[in-house]
Amino acid sequence: MTPFDLAQRFVGEVIEIPGPEHAPFIQWCLEACGYGPEAPDETPWCSAFVNRIAWLLRLPRSKSAAARSWLTVGYSVPLEQATTGWDIVVLTRGKEPQPGPDVTDAPGHVGFFAGRQGVSVLVLGGNQANSVTVAPFSVTRVLAVRRLAWARGLRTG
Repeated sequence: MTPFDLAQRFVGEVIEIPGPEHAPFIQWCLEACGYGPEAPDETPWCSAFVNRIAWLLRLPRSKSAAARSWLTVGYSVPLEQATTGWDIVVLTRGKEPQPGPDVTDAPGHVGFFAGRQGVSVLVLGGNQANSVTVAPFSVTRVLAVRRLAWARGLRTG
């Protein structure tokens, strides 16, 4: 099973709970990044979702809630060679201009590569419209594609 396969099971199933209640699954994901079990589900959790999926499959992970922390995990793959399965996408977040991929302590977003659609990259991720969804992002926001497979020679697709 690939990380994408596992993550896909949560699309439409994991949603933040408005108000004082919190989604237990999101809190569990946040624990993978060092948050306590009572962390609110409003905490940015895109990286926590990717971390928890990687943890479940015993894959390398960033262990950080910072989306750009994934810039140092796995190995780089050109966007043109990205495939669904083992690849994640790290994106900029916020107003332009944004620092490049050499800066890991700036705002970002991360999720699993789910394909291309015109000038957009499709990302399966957490904290997209407060849930796990597949959403399009402009390719101009892509900082990096990282392959999570342990072996550099592993190819999917």
